[in-house]
Amino acid sequence: MESHSHNLCHDFFLFQIESAVYWSIAEWCEGFKRLLDHLDIDKIHLFGASLGGFLAQKFAEYTSHYSRVASLILCNSFMDSSIFNMNESATIYWMLPNLVLKRMIVGNLASNCKDLGIVRTIDFMAERLDMLSQQEMASRLTINCTKSYVDAFQLRNVRITLLDVFDESALSSHAREEMYKSYPHAKMAHMKTGGNFPYLSRSDEVNMHIMIHLRAFNDSRLSAQNNPDCANSTSSGADRVSVPLNN
Repeated sequence: MESHSHNLCHDFFLFQIESAVYWSIAEWCEGFKRLLDHLDIDKIHLFGASLGGFLAQKFAEYTSHYSRVASLILCNSFMDSSIFNMNESATIYWMLPNLVLKRMIVGNLASNCKDLGIVRTIDFMAERLDMLSQQEMASRLTINCTKSYVDAFQLRNVRITLLDVFDESALSSHAREEMYKSYPHAKMAHMKTGGNFPYLSRSDEVNMHIMIHLRAFNDSRLSAQNNPDCANSTSSGADRVSVPLNN
């Protein structure tokens, strides 16, 4: 995995994660854990959208015996990959050509929306797919569609914000309701519009919800505030915001 650091409105320090090729959730979680160990980061706040949100939950579950996750912000996400009904197909993605894989993904993003911001984000994400290798695209689809679910009980002590968009998106209302039922303690953040990628099409609004979530940890050991004196430090116990994977 490769990490990039950014400032979020100059208030918080974050890492954006570019995932390496992993063919299973266990491999991904172990790889992410090794990255945190390499950066000498004890606990983190995770923001994840769609598959990224699912993997964030799985990582919190994976490390529940010694929690590495301070909190979660889950955007248009899900907790049971069986909702895609593609478990059997997932076993052949590794051999499909890039063009076929891209068509599968772009087909799910097709929209009649006339909102210019949303249209531009769909075009942008379609262009980003051209930058992924066959293995990168196939491995992510494999993880996304291989049958797995999150044991929400293991996340009972993790502070969670569920950020949902109520216009057209690739996820069903059933997936959304399942998240609500499984995390009754979660804070709700609703957006009227934003499409599948609200962190791009409505970035200011999403950033506002992220900051509200993180400010609950101000003046605590789990604060993610950007301290100018240690902005470049990754000392033990440091806490950061991490964006693991958006799709």
